[in-house]
Amino acid sequence: MKIKYLMLFPLATIFCLNAQEPVVLSHYLFPEFQPGTVLLKNGTRNSAKLNYNAASEEMVFDNNGTVLAIADAMLPQIDTLFIANEKFIQLNKKFVKIVIDEAETGLFVEHKCKVVPPGKPSAYGGSSQTSSATSYSTYASSGMVYNLKLPDDFKILPYNVFWINLDGKLQSFSNIGQLKRIFRDKKRLVNDYLKANEVNMSDVESVKAAILYLKNN
Repeated sequence: MKIKYLMLFPLATIFCLNAQEPVVLSHYLFPEFQPGTVLLKNGTRNSAKLNYNAASEEMVFDNNGTVLAIADAMLPQIDTLFIANEKFIQLNKKFVKIVIDEAETGLFVEHKCKVVPPGKPSAYGGSSQTSSATSYSTYASSGMVYNLKLPDDFKILPYNVFWINLDGKLQSFSNIGQLKRIFRDKKRLVNDYLKANEVNMSDVESVKAAILYLKNN
């Protein structure tokens, strides 16, 4: 469960989460906590070991072995997060990673995942998934998704939602069909590119290459 905790950020309320061993970050963006910097809108910079919980969709940091998540009250004060060589900003109250940092055609990715619970025993010795893959909200009350290691019989299904700022209009896409609709005025160019190149939504670099090509041609 979450506990209020004051630390790291001036006048900020931080939630404290329990850490467990062994550490297996299956539902975190980075395989381990990374050195990072939190840039506030007033210019203040705070250093921390940061990571992103894709199940709870929260930015967290490691404070001497204790995992802390940034509270909602703190979010309006944050300008940019720098983790390793990546930059994160807020979009619709969620942290997204900057893929293309351009005013006219900015591209951002929102890393998400679904948590699939173990199936219940069914007839003929099999098992059935009685509920569909779900997200953080189902397990929030128990604090399960805040653990660094989920039970071994749970599956993690990561996926990406991309946001593109095209001609001043912010649009999202998570599959090829949605991408085609965004570039409907370049239908032939899109089709030719897709014939020659594989665009995998789980591969951020392949999506970035496609956007840069479509933008510049």
